[in-house]
Amino acid sequence: MSDIKIVDAPAGIEGSGFFATKLDEAVGLARSYSLWPLPFATSCCGIEFMATMASHYDLSRFGAERLSFSPRQADLLMVMGTISKKMGPVLRQVYLQMAEPRWVMAVGACASSGGIFDTYSVLQGIDEIIPVDVYVPGCPPRPEAIIDGFIQIQKLVQTETGRRRNSPEYQKLLASYGIQ
Repeated sequence: MSDIKIVDAPAGIEGSGFFATKLDEAVGLARSYSLWPLPFATSCCGIEFMATMASHYDLSRFGAERLSFSPRQADLLMVMGTISKKMGPVLRQVYLQMAEPRWVMAVGACASSGGIFDTYSVLQGIDEIIPVDVYVPGCPPRPEAIIDGFIQIQKLVQTETGRRRNSPEYQKLLASYGIQ
């Protein structure tokens, strides 16, 4: 935890009383430290997430102060735990109700790959139904791993340009999931 530092301003032109940079970089910096995560927890990974939000680890130090339990107000979907095939359409609907830009983090072995449940009733990874930006390994992952995954999402958000979501590559990715 000693590698935590104060955020540097994006590259730009500085002078007495002014600072100039690219709009994408300034918006990315603001977005990355004001994420509203939606925890979609179904199993033991949810308990680890509760520990991550508690005072000892305190995910709110990283800009996730407000958890959103409404998909229309969230921009980060954190899927934690086993997702059955019956739960798949519900998870997809929650994802579709989120406004763009939206990011997804698969927390734990079950959300990432089905975990130890190689059965007919369990999705073998949520990336079968929605695109995933960051995978957090572990069964269940330690709070430090969840924080590291969150920091990876922040780096992605900070460097993402406003045009990426309209790019043909991104539209092709969404089309591969049947999302328009």
